[in-house]
Amino acid sequence: MIPPKPEARPGSVSLLRLARLFRRDLLSALPQKLYRARMAEFRTPFFRSFLCNDPPLIRRVLEERPDDFPKSDRIREGLAPLLGNSVFVTNGEVWKRQRRIIDPAFAGGRLREVFPAMWSACEAAVARQAVGTVEMEALTSHAAADMIFRTLFSLPIEDEVAQEVFHRFRDYQRAQPIANIGALVALPRWMPRFHSRRTRAAARDIRRLIGDLTRRRAALIAAGQAPDDLATKIMTTPDPLTGALFSAEEMVDQVAIFFLAGHETSASAAAWALYLLATHPEAQERIAEEAADLKPDFAALRRLPFTRDVFREALRLYPPVPMMVRENLRDEDLRGRAVSPGAQIVLSPWHLHRHERLWERPDAFDPDRWKTEAGKASARDGYMPFSSGPRVCTGAGFAMMEGVLLLAHLVRHFRFLPGDEVPVPVAHLTVRAAGGIPLRVERRQPRA
Repeated sequence: MIPPKPEARPGSVSLLRLARLFRRDLLSALPQKLYRARMAEFRTPFFRSFLCNDPPLIRRVLEERPDDFPKSDRIREGLAPLLGNSVFVTNGEVWKRQRRIIDPAFAGGRLREVFPAMWSACEAAVARQAVGTVEMEALTSHAAADMIFRTLFSLPIEDEVAQEVFHRFRDYQRAQPIANIGALVALPRWMPRFHSRRTRAAARDIRRLIGDLTRRRAALIAAGQAPDDLATKIMTTPDPLTGALFSAEEMVDQVAIFFLAGHETSASAAAWALYLLATHPEAQERIAEEAADLKPDFAALRRLPFTRDVFREALRLYPPVPMMVRENLRDEDLRGRAVSPGAQIVLSPWHLHRHERLWERPDAFDPDRWKTEAGKASARDGYMPFSSGPRVCTGAGFAMMEGVLLLAHLVRHFRFLPGDEVPVPVAHLTVRAAGGIPLRVERRQPRA
């Protein structure tokens, strides 16, 4: 069975029609040729953009000369009410300072340190799991939010504030379109941005709640009573160059992006992984066998190689962040085309991960490809669910551990079967299903 993907846009359309398609769904608004093209150019009266699927170009942008290709200001337009000046949208020295403070919290042995919190969140997800027809995106969203709060603030999702953040964030997701006027037209900074009332209200509430959490944590730090979790580590880590800590407002910005990146992306990937397992029962049974004797120790992760490959394959077919946009600061030659400063350089994991020149059977679900030489070679040139280079997601290791553990726990106790509807991928904040991913869930019989 070939997993679902949206039908690409046929032929050319008017700029107005294209804007409407983008607002409805990014993936189906783009033409089929992008699954084979090494580069494509888009011209409008407002901007010029280049979608780059060529591995050497991608390495130039992300790894070799990242300072010449900063994040585009257009991307922050829709997310500004929530993310403020977080590490997700900053560039230059501001971004470097933020990463100097944040990175130590995710370095080295921190994966081992947060493992017990993730294990507890997975056990809680199993305890909550119902049988019958269950919406997977709701299931994984709840589980991912629980993991974020346990690892960041040592709070389970049942905590009153954690629950309120979770629900308000869901409101924000539903209110947020894929694009607004500021993402399509280069507006001057002084011009007001007209975000919807619902978007602004949800973002304001989330930031207020996160502010309350950070102030409570600051008080515990001052009293010497703070738990040794990610929030404490980040709030007490000074910039090694200046000795300055994050201000209270800066910490709210960073926690907001941790929740967006660590919750929304993990929930998306895990939901699609469960759908792929439901439609490929032989792979699901291999995970059940692999996870049968799972023990709560960090070394257990090494005993889940196939589960890890399934999660990798889910990230390939349904990368949570389907596109990244950079802007060139200098005159560039892109595959023989002269490009002046200011063009939008679009890097598309969605198209790269399914590129017909890079992958064998690019639309097929094949977790065993990760053990083959061809699959490893394709991954070197055509796989970047967490970006790459200096701006690679600092929480990539956390996301992989979270996804693998959650799949192993759920499949160990339950069997997932296809629902009545085939989900259709759409891209808004992340790649989700237009009508959700309902699956039938049965409890497995205990092993003899």
